[in-house]
Amino acid sequence: MTRIEPARASGTTPPGTCDEKSASRWVQRMFEDVAPRYDLLNHLLSFNIDRGWRRELVEGLKPVLGRVEATALDLCCGTGDVLFDLERAVPARVLGADFCHPMLVAAQVKANRLRLPSAFFEADALRLPLKNESLDGIAIAFGFRNLSNYETALEELARILRPGGMLAILEFSHPPGRLMKALYGFYSRVILPAIGGAISGSRDAYTYLPESIRKFPRAPELCAMMTASGFASAEYRLLTGGIAAMHIGRKSA
Repeated sequence: MTRIEPARASGTTPPGTCDEKSASRWVQRMFEDVAPRYDLLNHLLSFNIDRGWRRELVEGLKPVLGRVEATALDLCCGTGDVLFDLERAVPARVLGADFCHPMLVAAQVKANRLRLPSAFFEADALRLPLKNESLDGIAIAFGFRNLSNYETALEELARILRPGGMLAILEFSHPPGRLMKALYGFYSRVILPAIGGAISGSRDAYTYLPESIRKFPRAPELCAMMTASGFASAEYRLLTGGIAAMHIGRKSA
C-alpha cells in the first residue's frame, strides 16, 4: 500500500448542474435510467474484471468483520453485488444503502433469488439515518465518485463508524503508465459511451462516466482527504494498472 500527500475537496459535477442538490438529482436520475441493464453492462464493459476488484474490497474489510456482532454497511450498494459477497465471506451483519429506488428493488430481487437475508434501505450518503459510532465497517464500490461533496461524505462516514472501524473505497482512478493511460482513455472516451449507450438506452450516463473519472481526485489526493476526515493511516493500492484503486482507512481512536 502507498502512503499519501495533501489533497483538495470537491464533488461530482454532471453536465448542466450548478450546485450539490442538482448534481445529486442528476446522478439519481441517471442511475434510475440504467438500472434495468446495470449488471449486464458492469460485467460486459469491465470484461468481468470488476468481480476481482470486489474481492479485493471484501478482503480489505475482513479484519473488522470477523465477529457475529459486528455490523457493516455497503453504501451506494446499487444492485447489491458487494453486499452479497460480504454476506458470504464474513459473519458480520451487512446492510445495504442507496438513494436510487430502482437499484434497491433490483437488489432485493437478487437477494431473494440467492436466498440471502439481505437488508436494504434508501438514503442519501451525505445524510445517513444511522447513529453515531454504530458501524464497524463501510464498503463503497464505484459510488463515492458520484457524490456531490466528497469531504462532507467522509465526515458523515467517520461519524457513523466506531473508533477503529474501517472504511474501504473502491473507485476508478488514473493509470500512471503512458500506454495504459492512452488505451484506457480511448476505451472510456470512445468505446464505452457507444456500447453503454446502445445497450442501456442512455448515452449520457456512459458519457458522464469517463468525464467523472477524469475530474475525480487521484488516489493520493483521496487518501489525504480520508486522513483529514479522521481516518488514520489511510492507504491505497492501484489495481489493473491503475484503472481502479482500493483505499483503506481506519477511524482514529
